Amino acid sequence: MTRALVLGGCGFVGGHLCERLLATGVEVISVDDLSTSAPNAENLLRDHVGYRFVRHDITEPLTAAAFPEPVDVVFHLASPASPVDYLRLPLHTLHTGAMGTVNALEVAERHGARLVLASTSEVYGDPLAHPQVETYWGNVNPIGPRSVYDEAKRYAEALTFAHRRELGTDVGVARIFNTYGPRMRSHDGRMVPTFIRQALAGEPITVTGTGRQTRSLCYVDDTVEGLLALARSGYPGPVNIGNPHEVTVQHVAELIRDLAGADSAVEFVAAVEDDPQRRCPDIAVAREHLGWEPRVPYRDGLARTIEWFRSSGAMPEFAVAQSKTAS
Repeated sequence: MTRALVLGGCGFVGGHLCERLLATGVEVISVDDLSTSAPNAENLLRDHVGYRFVRHDITEPLTAAAFPEPVDVVFHLASPASPVDYLRLPLHTLHTGAMGTVNALEVAERHGARLVLASTSEVYGDPLAHPQVETYWGNVNPIGPRSVYDEAKRYAEALTFAHRRELGTDVGVARIFNTYGPRMRSHDGRMVPTFIRQALAGEPITVTGTGRQTRSLCYVDDTVEGLLALARSGYPGPVNIGNPHEVTVQHVAELIRDLAGADSAVEFVAAVEDDPQRRCPDIAVAREHLGWEPRVPYRDGLARTIEWFRSSGAMPEFAVAQSKTAS
């Protein structure tokens, strides 16, 4: 790779991917409409040599006039990804999965580039098969509130593989599981930043449902390495990118509380509609075809993430509480 186009480059995973590409000497064109990005995310890498940011909604065409530079790979990470965002922007989420993927594939075709689609474990829905393997078709409610994200990604996968079959487009599809790490937004609605924010602020940690539902936490550096391994390979996928170590949501809440040194109570609130009860990837395909597996234990990754929230100014509530304690 010499130049990469990263769609959704100011998102959580996209920003880390851009940073990793630049560190390896790859030029990066980052495209984002900033509708779900952290404040000032577009400025995070602006001083890096070889980085260009373009504010653009990818449901609109990526024209040759606006993107004339040849690229080797197109990473399509653009989409609202947290429940807070895709429930707030349901139509935009669906349009991004549909027209956005059309536009991503067309720009890849124009440049003869490989397209890497960031899909999601949500394509499996509330799975009846466990752990989830890539050949499992899923158990998705197509009209529920979560369907705007689930079905957008399922359609994006279908479109990507149709392009490959009909036009010979070079593609790779990654199904990403529960990625977390520094630079997540504290109020994005996902489990890890929510629990960290609540613990550091001394608030009760709110667990939906029974807390016995499971997740598999993959540190963002590992996810990025998985995407890069897929980009370098000729493997079309789909391939699970996630951590096969399964933990309960209650365990994650209690561990974050303990790692943060908080005394927050764990409170159980109403379950979320269509919330998956078990989530764990089988990563045999990633090991075989990409030579990839996660390396960061979830306890270590959570400790790093908590420290980032504590030290970065991402926790104004915590800073205020500390100030009051000191006075």
